[in-house]
Amino acid sequence: MSTALLKPIAVAKPWGVMDMPPPFAAQGNRVGEIWFDPPPGASLLVKYLFTSQKLSVQVHPDDAAARAAGAERGKEECWYIVAAEPGAQIAVGTKRPLSDEELAFAASNGELEDQLQWHPAEPGGFFHIPPGTIHAIGPGIELIEIQQNSDITYRLFDYGRPRALHIAEAVAAARAEPMRAAQYRRADGQSARLLDGPAFGVALLCGDDRHGLPREARAGAVIPLSGSAALGRLLLAPGQCGWTENIGEVALGGGGQCLVAWAPGEAAGPLE
Repeated sequence: MSTALLKPIAVAKPWGVMDMPPPFAAQGNRVGEIWFDPPPGASLLVKYLFTSQKLSVQVHPDDAAARAAGAERGKEECWYIVAAEPGAQIAVGTKRPLSDEELAFAASNGELEDQLQWHPAEPGGFFHIPPGTIHAIGPGIELIEIQQNSDITYRLFDYGRPRALHIAEAVAAARAEPMRAAQYRRADGQSARLLDGPAFGVALLCGDDRHGLPREARAGAVIPLSGSAALGRLLLAPGQCGWTENIGEVALGGGGQCLVAWAPGEAAGPLE
């Protein structure tokens, strides 16, 4: 089988939401994430996130640092904003470059939040979070996260919540600097390559415009945003995620939009 509908897994989080936005159904608890279970061997993971509180300030290591710590890979990620309440914000980077000593002091003394570079979270906004980027997500946001299939996370600050911090590890992994202009794009309703990173690529497809897809056949994920997306006989709707051994076969209904993500040389499988 060359395509599969990935199983959604709802994950309860204290910062999640009780009232799930459509097309998702209420789960009876605070859902913070919906993961889509990837096929065996896949290096990509797709999630929806739903926030009612601020998430911790975090950083993720790159592949080399993660492997040195015993993990399979590091964590590069990106966010596509699906919906946001007025005034909702996302932190990516710091207002100014910070030395290791300054970063550790700010994290330890509760001053880090004021050092973060906060950005408006608006539907259609796309943020790239390379390894080493200091980041946080504010309340009132629904977003799609596409990431390396890894959960290695170092918390720098957590607003006094009773969870472990990893300040030494985070400082060693972090690049405390302002967000670069290339880390943000705004989807304007036209097909485009949103990310062409070392770990994976992402494209927004609109209608029958194929611009942004790689020329080579690649395995990857398809995430409908509006309308429907077809992978052969498999029809996907918003709120679902499909996996295909050839992302070039995706077809959108009239006016439909979807995100497509792939990893260089991805050979995940077999699909079940």
